[in-house]
Amino acid sequence: MLLDDRDRDLLDGWQREFPLVSRPFAAIGAAVDLSEADTLARLRRLLAANALSRIGAVVRPNTIGASTLAALAVPPAEVEAAARAMVMEAGVNHAYQREHAYNLWFVVTAADRAGVDAAIARIELRTRRHALVLPMLRDFHIDLGFPLFERGARRERAPTPGTTGASVEPGDRVLLSSIERGLPLTSTPFSDVANQIGWSEDDVLIRLKRLIQARIISRFGLVVRHRAFGYTNNAMVVWDLPDDDLVRLAHRFVEQESVTLCYERPRRIGWPYNLFTMIHARDRAHALQTVAALKLLAPKCVGHDILFSTRCFRQRGARLSAA
Repeated sequence: MLLDDRDRDLLDGWQREFPLVSRPFAAIGAAVDLSEADTLARLRRLLAANALSRIGAVVRPNTIGASTLAALAVPPAEVEAAARAMVMEAGVNHAYQREHAYNLWFVVTAADRAGVDAAIARIELRTRRHALVLPMLRDFHIDLGFPLFERGARRERAPTPGTTGASVEPGDRVLLSSIERGLPLTSTPFSDVANQIGWSEDDVLIRLKRLIQARIISRFGLVVRHRAFGYTNNAMVVWDLPDDDLVRLAHRFVEQESVTLCYERPRRIGWPYNLFTMIHARDRAHALQTVAALKLLAPKCVGHDILFSTRCFRQRGARLSAA
C-alpha cells in the first residue's frame, strides 16, 4: 500500500489506547491533525486493503470462554484439504501453515473446554489426523501491537500481567460479541453498538474500560495484519527449557524487541517444548539473529525448533458469538 505520514501516525499511534469517548475518530483525528471524516476514510481504506483486521478489542485467551493452540502433521499433498477442514469450524480464529512436520497450526475458541474439545474432535475426524493439543498454561507477554515503522520511541517492554481477578459479568459476552468483527466506522460507533444490544452508550463505554482495566481486554485499537507491512518472516520458536528456570528465562526473552508473544504450554510425548515465543521480522536473517540472541540467554536450553509461517488460512479475532 501507498502510505503517507498520517497513515503511519494512525497505524503506530492507535493500536492501543483507543479513545473510549463518544466520538473517538474525531479525537484521533485531532491528535494527528486530521478531520474526523478524513480519519474515517483512511481507516476504511486500510480495512478494504486487508491491512487491518478490525478496530476493536483483543480479548485475552481463556478469560471469556476457552481456547487452545493445536497442530496437525499433514502430508504436503493434503495441506489444502486439511486447512479447509480446519476453517469449517467457526471457532477456529487462526490457522497457519508452518515449516515443520507439524505443519498446520490453529487456535480454536469455544464457550468452554468441552466446546474446544468437540471442535478439535470434528477437525480430527474430517482430516483423519490426530491433533497435538497445547493449551496455554501461563502467558508472559502477548502483544502484537508493536510499532511498524520505527518512527518513534519504542515502548518499554515488560512481561504482560495477568488479569486483576475481576469477574466476567453476564453481559460481557453480548458486548464483546457485538464488536468481534470490529467497531462500526461511524462518527458514533459506541452509540451504534449500544443501540444494537439495547444498552446505553455510557454503559458500553464504562464496561469496556473495566474490561481493559481487568486485562480481560488486553488491547483495544487498530488490529493490523503484519504481513501487509512487510513482516513476512514470522516464526514460532519453541524451547525445551529447564522447568525450574523457565520463568526467569521467559522474562529475559520478552526484553527482546522482536519477541511479540511468549507463553508456557505443556510438553507432550514427542513434543518436549515448554516455552513458545513468536518473532515478527521483515526478513529471515533478522528472525534468526533474534533466535541466536535468545539462545545466548539460555545456555542450559536442551533444544529448540524454529517454525516459520509460510501461509495464513485464517487470521481474525475470536468469534465469541459462535462459541
